[in-house]
Amino acid sequence: MLRTAVFAFALSLGVAAVHAQTPSHTDVNDFSQQIAQWRSARLNNLTAPSGWLSLIGLDWLQEGANRVGSAADNDIVLKAGPAHLGVVTLAKDGAVHIALDKNSGATVDGKAVQEADLVDDMHAGNASPSVVAFGSASFLVIERDGRKALRVKDSNAETRTHFAGLDNFPADPSWRIVADWVPFNPPHELEIGSVLGTINKEKVPGKAVFHRDGHTYELMPIQEEPDSLFFVIADRTSGRETYGAARFLYADLPKDGKVVLDFNRAYNPPCAFTPYATCPLAPPENRMDLAVTAGEKKYSGGH
Repeated sequence: MLRTAVFAFALSLGVAAVHAQTPSHTDVNDFSQQIAQWRSARLNNLTAPSGWLSLIGLDWLQEGANRVGSAADNDIVLKAGPAHLGVVTLAKDGAVHIALDKNSGATVDGKAVQEADLVDDMHAGNASPSVVAFGSASFLVIERDGRKALRVKDSNAETRTHFAGLDNFPADPSWRIVADWVPFNPPHELEIGSVLGTINKEKVPGKAVFHRDGHTYELMPIQEEPDSLFFVIADRTSGRETYGAARFLYADLPKDGKVVLDFNRAYNPPCAFTPYATCPLAPPENRMDLAVTAGEKKYSGGH
């Protein structure tokens, strides 16, 4: 999952569980500026040399030795890099080891080594997973549903160099909603599917309940980070004006029984830009019978 937390700021609006009031001209200007700054940071992160637009491959490892390189005689054929990079070995216990070809010119975590154990993204803890770099490209090992794969990136990827830009709905303060927070004790369990066809069971600490146009809606988050809630959502714009599988939305932790949902900051998952990501899908519980005309629109570049 994408793990970039973003946070809403305080501005009372006439929606949800908050008293109706009309924002002043100054408040609206401040709001628009805040959203513009957030969107600029979002764009910078997305288009960074190692950002999601740089993905060029998702190659699943087989148990045993996997020959890796750009030549056709490899088990895993890379779209960039030396003809024969080396051999990545996946042990029965899930451990991953790489032996680099002496002429590969590759490094592991910035060091010129011949062999190294590779730490995947699910076992790196607070550190970063191991990165094997070669020229403008690199890869790291990811684990999904008990399987391991090479996530390959290249700063010269066409998806990055020919990026069509982001399109957003106009910033709208009415879509910054202060919702009621209903905690679950103990936490509930939510099944979330993925583009890989897998289903993960996630703990849900509670639900956000809000009102819009005379109707009540509920959204269930998971908590990937200790200081934020993560919502995977869909609505009546999904597949039309916005990306069909889901959009992502982060929120600050609840305070005084309230949680702020700023749909102006709803954004596309990596799968909207590349076929090489492993994104979650919006669960049925988070598919709203509501047209959320806020946040990021469908990417025009496709893939």
